[in-house]
Amino acid sequence: MRNEDILKLSEVPLFKELSEEEMALFTKIAQVRFYKHKMYVFMQDDPLDRVFLIHSGKIKIFKTDYSGREQIISVFEQGDLFPLAGFFRKGTFPASAEVMEDAKLIVIPLDQFEQVLLSNPEICIKLFKVLGETIIDLQSRLESQMLHNTYEQIITLLVRLCKSNGVEVNGKYKLTTHFTNRELASMIGTTRETISRTITQLKKKNYIIQDEDGFYLIEREALQQELIY
Repeated sequence: MRNEDILKLSEVPLFKELSEEEMALFTKIAQVRFYKHKMYVFMQDDPLDRVFLIHSGKIKIFKTDYSGREQIISVFEQGDLFPLAGFFRKGTFPASAEVMEDAKLIVIPLDQFEQVLLSNPEICIKLFKVLGETIIDLQSRLESQMLHNTYEQIITLLVRLCKSNGVEVNGKYKLTTHFTNRELASMIGTTRETISRTITQLKKKNYIIQDEDGFYLIEREALQQELIY
């Protein structure tokens, strides 16, 4: 791997505190792959045999039901490691991964990755911390679906996207991905018409605006207050 690829690997939360010797264990087994827009990195039910780090680009993780309906699970960006569900389990990929923007991925064979983890308990502990944060996020999503109406679910989704796919700009959060209403709807199991109506309401309240490039700028704190009241 080139130095710039090693640098990207070291920016991942799981790896950022590793020593040069520990990093060398991963750089020896990692490879770099390029994927074009709309290509599939893997398909749901493909053999689960590798994990990926995003050097650049964006990846959509989604599941498809028997009727062909798509539900987006996550959108991963630069520095993200996926799929987190792949560690220490045999079987198949639980969802599909599609390239949203041309991507450069660092690919690590799962069996070799697990061997490095098993021989380095401190790295394993860091992995469990990352997985713990993922479990908390999934619990929060489930709670939102069970306890909140559709309007509140959409607000909760936007707040979550501020954290996972946003950057702070002048007190607001700018979503760094262009999400269509259909994509937002598929994340919580509603319709794009409902998303459109809700976004319009939030714009009227000045909780959401769009910049000249069409990216959403969100008043995250205001949305959180909307959930309280």
